[in-house]
Amino acid sequence: MEGKKILVVDDEARMRKIIADFLGAKGYRIIEAGDGVEALEKFDEETPDLIILDVMMPRMDGWDTCRAIRKTSKVPVIMLTARGEEIDELVGFDLGADEYIAKPFSPRILVARVEAILRRSSNQEDICHFGKITVNKPAREVCVDGRQIDLTYKEYELLCYLSDNSGVALSREKILNNVWDYSYFGDERTVDTHVKTLRNKL
Repeated sequence: MEGKKILVVDDEARMRKIIADFLGAKGYRIIEAGDGVEALEKFDEETPDLIILDVMMPRMDGWDTCRAIRKTSKVPVIMLTARGEEIDELVGFDLGADEYIAKPFSPRILVARVEAILRRSSNQEDICHFGKITVNKPAREVCVDGRQIDLTYKEYELLCYLSDNSGVALSREKILNNVWDYSYFGDERTVDTHVKTLRNKL
């Protein structure tokens, strides 16, 4: 994944430096922004492969920034926030965030999450058909009866995992371990939430 561009958005310069140092050591190209307005400018200029986005920022917060990005792009977004309430996490997922990490967090865990997301997004091949559903993995497109369905990155990952294991009974824990990685420490209800939204969209 060396050379992939990651946009790090946080109003705290110290936090940006910590993240940039850990990711830079892995060969990633880091782009920094101090708030949502600057983030959207850098997003248009640089076209990053992944965005790490803080929630509480001046001028434009992470929620509005994520909402604006999702109007034109499905780039993976990891939300960072000091707010660890379940409702905040659900809001983030509803806006199209792919991961949600509460501060304080381990930079090494963050790097592992970034690597896992980028690895999966670049390791997808073939066009799969499941009844009326077509999954075009190279294009990351999902169609039902020929009509394209707008899925978040994590919803798409979940659909691919479920389709790859068609006919297999999967526990919430197994889905978390494979779609969210073994480093994920969130609630298993995250699976229920994503399955529900995925069903509604399909």
